[in-house]
Amino acid sequence: MTDADTAPPPAPPTPPPVRVPLVTAPLGVLGSLRAARANVLSIIPEIATRQPMVSGRTAKRWHMVMDPEAIRRILLENLDNYPKSLVTKNLLRPAIGESLFIAEGAHWRWQRRAAAPVFSHRNVMNLAPVMTAAARRSAERIKAAGPRAVDMAAEMVRTTFDVIADVTFSGDGTFDAEGVHRGIDAYIAEAGRISLFDILGLPDWVPRPGRLMAGGSVAEMKRVADAAVEARRARGGSASVPDLLDLLLDGEDPETKRRMNTGELRDNLLTFIVAGHETTALALGWSLYLCAHDQDVQDRARAEAQAVLSGGAATGADVARLPLIRQIIDEALRLYPPAGMVSRTALAADTLCGREIQPGDTIIIPIYALHRHHMLWDAPDSFRPDRFADRKAVPRYAYLPFGDGPRICIGASFALQEAVIVLATLLAQFRFAPVPGRAPDPVMILTLRPQGGVWLMAEPV
Repeated sequence: MTDADTAPPPAPPTPPPVRVPLVTAPLGVLGSLRAARANVLSIIPEIATRQPMVSGRTAKRWHMVMDPEAIRRILLENLDNYPKSLVTKNLLRPAIGESLFIAEGAHWRWQRRAAAPVFSHRNVMNLAPVMTAAARRSAERIKAAGPRAVDMAAEMVRTTFDVIADVTFSGDGTFDAEGVHRGIDAYIAEAGRISLFDILGLPDWVPRPGRLMAGGSVAEMKRVADAAVEARRARGGSASVPDLLDLLLDGEDPETKRRMNTGELRDNLLTFIVAGHETTALALGWSLYLCAHDQDVQDRARAEAQAVLSGGAATGADVARLPLIRQIIDEALRLYPPAGMVSRTALAADTLCGREIQPGDTIIIPIYALHRHHMLWDAPDSFRPDRFADRKAVPRYAYLPFGDGPRICIGASFALQEAVIVLATLLAQFRFAPVPGRAPDPVMILTLRPQGGVWLMAEPV
């Protein structure tokens, strides 16, 4: 990449979001490997933000699809023909097994049916007080930090982890949730980077050196999780509002009457612990960054939050009365989708955008490019929360922060409720401003993280 590949800087005082400079042409095998290990987004060619589909070959045939109707076919109409790619499964299976995120076919379907009631509106609302308490603690920490820059990315990770630890195990002390999170995070950092073996589609039994180094910590993490599940099963549930483990233990597939065994419960809980807090933390970190660079939007959102909140922190009942706060989060998820790219493997021949798809082809949906596509969005690189004022005007398969179709993220409503509660609480109490020279660098390995942190000044109001 050269300086010419970078979008020209915007005019002050409200610059558009940081944008990853995309390559001008697809890369070869070794170039793709080097780029993907540093930042997966950097393998997306610039043309992917202007064309409905881009195809090529990097050892295997691949197709990047940005056309909403073609994406609808992949995720809904012909779902069984496009299972998750070998790369995705090879990266994640050692840590989270055949959980909902990885499983396919009948094994996925029964787990989904058993777990769906866990995230019902009623259960999510019952867990809102945990989110409110975590948001209040976050505001107290930011205030105690005094008049200095705060890394809001790290603060949001701490806040959302407080939530997931409490709603997963009710803080009963029987499970080292933070230790489990460290184990999974270490696995992703040390072994989760795409290897040449994965790009070439080599089977799981071919050793990946990085994953061998992380195997011991993953095994210990699973052992601890198994013990916690068995202890809760023997105790017969928690004493307070049912938490996620209680709800999963009670979960049953209404068609087969099957319940999750200890290994299945553990793998899904580990998935929820990591996915259930990091993606929300990322949405919040980027939301605060964007608001810091647009004081007009921030002032409007603060006025909305202050008019609604009565106790200093937002509650579950407040969420429906905070439409602008929700729009800010929607726009942050558009510009910085936590899952910036998903991939599938075609099982049988098909046609997408008039182009032939062969069995074994890799199908990539570059969500980062889809969300910034010039044919789908007006001023696609600009921060404009008002574009979500009318959700019906947004083409459904042009906006995929949680995926779509039958495999849409099962915890989407949980994540959005939590994000609105935390963002409203913080904007009601603080004015955020950028720190010169400390803009984050969007980097994706498995999720799109703000490398270098989101450093902001937080002034109480």
